[in-house]
This record gives sequence, structure tokens and C-alpha cells, in this order.
Amino acid sequence: MLANHKGEIPFVVLIIPFLLGITIGLNFSSGVYTTLLTTAFAVLSVVFIALNISYNKLNLYKLKWIGGLLMALILLLAGWISVVNYNELNSKNHFAKTPSQYLIVNINNEPVLKNELVRFTAKVEQEVANQQATNTTGTLLIAIKDSAATRLSYGDELLIPAKYNAVEPPFNPAEFNYKKYLAHQNIYYQSFLYPKQYAVLSKNKGNPIVAFALNLRQTLVQKLKTNMHDTTAIAVASTLILGYKADLSEDVLQAYSKTGTIHVLSVSGAHVAILYLLLNFVLIFLDGRKYGKLVKAMIIIAAINYYALLSGFSPAVCRAAVMLSLIIIGKTYSRYINTLNILAISAFVLLLYNPLFITDVGFQLSYLAVGGLVVFQPIIYKLLEFKNKWADKLWMLCSISVAAQVITFPLSAFYFHQFPVYFLISNLFITIPVLAIMYSGLLYLLLPQLPYLSKALAYVLEQSILIMNKVLAAIEHSPMAGINKIWLTTTEYVLLYVLIICVFYYWFNKRNLFIKIALGCLLLLSISLTYKRIKTFNSNTITYLNLKKHPAIIFKDGSEAIVLTDLPAIDKNYRYSIQPYLDSCKIAKATIYNLDQDINTTFLKKKNNLIQFQNKKLLIYNTMVKSLSAQKIKIDYLYITGNPKPDITVLKKSFDNNLLVIDGSNSDASINDIISQARENHLDYRVLKRNNSFSVVSN
Repeated sequence: MLANHKGEIPFVVLIIPFLLGITIGLNFSSGVYTTLLTTAFAVLSVVFIALNISYNKLNLYKLKWIGGLLMALILLLAGWISVVNYNELNSKNHFAKTPSQYLIVNINNEPVLKNELVRFTAKVEQEVANQQATNTTGTLLIAIKDSAATRLSYGDELLIPAKYNAVEPPFNPAEFNYKKYLAHQNIYYQSFLYPKQYAVLSKNKGNPIVAFALNLRQTLVQKLKTNMHDTTAIAVASTLILGYKADLSEDVLQAYSKTGTIHVLSVSGAHVAILYLLLNFVLIFLDGRKYGKLVKAMIIIAAINYYALLSGFSPAVCRAAVMLSLIIIGKTYSRYINTLNILAISAFVLLLYNPLFITDVGFQLSYLAVGGLVVFQPIIYKLLEFKNKWADKLWMLCSISVAAQVITFPLSAFYFHQFPVYFLISNLFITIPVLAIMYSGLLYLLLPQLPYLSKALAYVLEQSILIMNKVLAAIEHSPMAGINKIWLTTTEYVLLYVLIICVFYYWFNKRNLFIKIALGCLLLLSISLTYKRIKTFNSNTITYLNLKKHPAIIFKDGSEAIVLTDLPAIDKNYRYSIQPYLDSCKIAKATIYNLDQDINTTFLKKKNNLIQFQNKKLLIYNTMVKSLSAQKIKIDYLYITGNPKPDITVLKKSFDNNLLVIDGSNSDASINDIISQARENHLDYRVLKRNNSFSVVSN
């Protein structure tokens, strides 16, 4: 549904400078800008109001652009100010700004048990210094290794020691930026606690509505377990219907992700729409009564927003709840509704509440998908015409899937680095199972426990999920099911979006300008991708990774690589820190070797601890080194790992090396001793522990 003129979509026009302001604010969020930004906002607002009052007197109708420019600047500043004000680090009372012995914190989300750690976020309410409590602000990520911590819940007030660390940045190339991810949730510090390091001061100190919703969700999850038996089906049902993801396995997530159906596991617009249709059908008897439509609208809006709360208030479900609420209000009062305008209003409302929502991938994908359906789906649908009614309905479903996939592809590729080839088949298939799961699941959870009906509904729910999982697993393992290792730069990502928008706009109004821009973007994109590929395949590098307690060196020769590490490929540290780098380098073949293995390949030779790679020599010095060479050997790098506590003066007699590389498996005391010795012997060194990895070129 495209607008005939911008007067139909005022919020679409107005939200653009607001989004730009938020984007600027994310990059310049320091509190030092507050006074300047607030002053500029106030001055421009006064000027705007004064010009509107004197509009006729000053004949401003001849200079309409002035009002538009002022409004754009005001909204841009509003977006920027909202980010600065929302950033907790800009608060003078932030807990990290003053030293203290203890912190009093309040758990503000649902604790999750994973890998024997109970994790949750908590609002820091007070800090205690010299037995004096002071009010403070800020959010802390807390992880507790204690079986008793599983009894903690939302709203619990804890006393913890004021021992916390700043969240570490990514140290390895292509590694997930967890520090940035948490910063976009206003979390900058984390604390690790053990038994007897915390005390529960009181319980039920949180929002009673949120506490009730979380307790109800846990009760409903337990109800699913009553008549369902397959643990995977229970986990999928809990996620799909209630937004409870704690029990979902990585294998299931991967199957949905690789088939382009991951959106099903995120409570969003489709789920809210199904609930709306169910409620609309149940309350249809109110339509003919006095004030019936108003009462019906109020009930449905309340139910939808409570469902959003119950499912965790994710940005995607918030978008759906706000949009659907506005649409229901419009229909109740018989108002004209432009979906794009409603979409922009919902984004504006949510971003006013939390400007950091814009950084959430779910928020971005949700709005892009809906925008693509509104704008692109009609264009795609008109490309083919079918006289057969069922063929036409099938093509309509296909056009919906294609529109959503096309508009979200650049974003998905940018974040997740893959493209599901069979997305159309997957999305067409899941339509019926998802409807069966949602309706049987909602009825099962809403109705009391009935002897035969509850078991029948649970059986339909469980079997629908199992069938859906089996088919998606088959699609996932089909030949060429996905295109992986898609790594786009920010410039390529923008070029791809401009290309897509211009192609669709050309189909819409046939202006040659847009096809010329699209072809230009395609040319630039092709040049960029080709250059990256040639550069990658023609480069030979040694990369020393920082894996804390584990050694890891990657020898890359074109599209092949040898990974020297003590980690197997299935280890989470390997998948988190090593595999992304290999994928970003388009490595077609990676072979893993342990540090004690000899290697003999076309591009790398390793005998004991001595390595020859192209024109570079490297010696691994660890506790396995029994004796040193009597004859002095020239090497390029001496890699110290495993805390061997070397004597650098003795090593200099056996090796003539250019650089010492000290990895994170060495103790802090040992690293400090090696650094001291290296300085005394005038040797260059690089410490990997708490520092970025680094690469060197070998030709």
C-alpha cells in the first residue's frame, strides 16, 4: 500500500530525521553534549513556534521549506537527546563512578540457568561505603555459580560485593561483539559470584504486574509439560507460544535459522495476529450490541498487550501490539488507515520509550519485513496472474514470503552471514503447522485441565511441532540448503539496500533514473566483492588469536587453513572465536592440529615445536620443550604458551628471533616476568592476554 502523496504518511516523513538523530546519538552519546543539544533544541523550538504564529504576517507561505527544515532539525535533535539521556553512564549517580564495598541490587528480569551459571540483569539501587548507603543507578549483568541461585526470581533484592568488571570487547577478528550488544541494552559492567558471596535481603520488590506475568508464564510452561512428553516439542511450544527460550537447544535454533523460518520462534506480528483472529471470533457476539464494538476493542487491545508482556515484551511483539492496537482503534471509529503511517507511529512510540530498540536485530527485521510486505508485496503479486482461485491464493502466499525475504536479506546477511535457499518452501510449509500449534496451544493453555480434551489438544500440539521439526530438518540437510560465509561490509550492505529499493521503485513507476542507480550500485557491489575475494585468496597470513586459556594460531594459505589449537571444532570457544574468522576469510578447507602433532603439507611443515610456513619460521615454546638447540637457529616468532616460565637469556643463546608472542594461557605473574626479561634483552613482544589478536603476512 503506497501513499499517493506524503500527506497520507506524515509520520513516515517525520520519523526519518528522528531516526537519523538516534543514529548520531549512538555514535556520540557522551553527556558532554547535553547542554549544547538541549539549548539548540529549545532555541529551534521557540523559533518554529514563533514562525508559525507569524506565518501570515511574514508571508512565510513563500518559504515553506523553512518550516520543514526546522521541524527536521528539531526531530533530529530530539532523537539525539533521547539517546544521550537514556545512556545510564551519563547519570552522575551511576554506581561505577564512586568506590564502594557493597551494592544493593534488584533483579529486573527472569534468571536463566545455562552451563551451570545462573544469569540475570539487576538494577543497582544503592551502594554501601563505610556502612553508609547511597542511592545510585545503573544496570549490572550478574552470573552466579551456585545451585542455590536457581531459587532466585524477578524482584529479589540482593546484597553483593562491589566487585565488577567492564564487559570486555571482542579480541579476535569477526568475533561477536558482546560488549556492544550489552551496551545497546544499557549494560556496561558484569559481576561473577560464587556461593556465600551474595545475600537475599527481600523478595517481591519488582513490578507486581511483570512479576505476575512471569509467574504465570512459568505456570503455563509447566502445564505444557503435563500432557506433552517430547522435550524438544515442549521447548518449541514454550518459545513459539509464550516466548520462553531458556529450554531451546542450539540444534533446533540452527534448523530454523538455516531454513529461513527463525521468525517463527520469535513471538511477533504473526503470533499476535493469530491471537487477534481468535479473540475477534470469540467476541463476535458484541458487534451487534450498543457500545459492543468499543468494549470488544478494549478487551482485544488489553489481551494483546498482556500477551506481549507475557511473552517478554520483545521489540518485535511490541511493534505488533502497538500497530494492531492502533488499527483496532481506527477500525472501531471507522477511520482511514494507512499501514505505513501506522508502522511509523508504532516505531516512533517505541523509540520514544527506548531509543536503543533501534539497535535490536528483532526490531529492525520486524519493521523491515512489515514495510516490505506493505510496499513490495503488491508489486510482486502483480507480476503473475492466475485464473485458478487456489493457484492465485498460493501465489499470494509466495509473494508475501518473497517480499519479506527480499527486504530482510541484506540485514540477515549482514548479521547472520547466511541465506536460506529453500526459504519459499519452508515458509509455505510451516503455515498450516504454525496455525495448528498456535490455536491448539492457546486453547490448551486457556482452558482448565479437562480429562480428554486437554490430552487431545496437547497431542495435536506435540505432533504438529514434531512434524514441523522433521520437515525443517530434512530441508536443512538438503543439498545446497543454504549459502553460508556471506560477510558484507557496511558499504556493501547499504549498496544492496539501495539496489533493491531502486529495482522495486522502477517496477512501480518505470522511471529510468532508478534502474540507472540500481545498475550503478550493482557495479560498485560487484567490484567490492570481487576485490575482497581476490585479496583473500591471494593472501597468506599467520593469525595469533586470543582465546584466554587456550592457544590458537591460524596459518592461512589462500582458501585453505591449518588451525593449531587444543580445541575441537565442536567446542563453544572454537565456534565463538575461531570459526567466524575462518568463515570471514572464505576458508574452504580448515584442518585442526594439536600443538604436539607433526604436520607436513604443501604450505606448512611442523617438526616437534618448530614450524616453517612460507618464508616465516615459528617456534612454540611450552612445557613440552625438553632441550634447546646447541646451534643458534634464526626464527621469526617465539610463541610462548602453557606457562613454561622461560629464561629469555638462555633462549637467546639458542634462538635469534624477531618477536615474542605471549598467549593468554600464561599466568599474569609469568607474563610480567617475561615482559621484564624481554625489555632487559631488548626484544620486541606482543601479549595476547586481554589484548587484540594480530595477523602477520607471509609470502
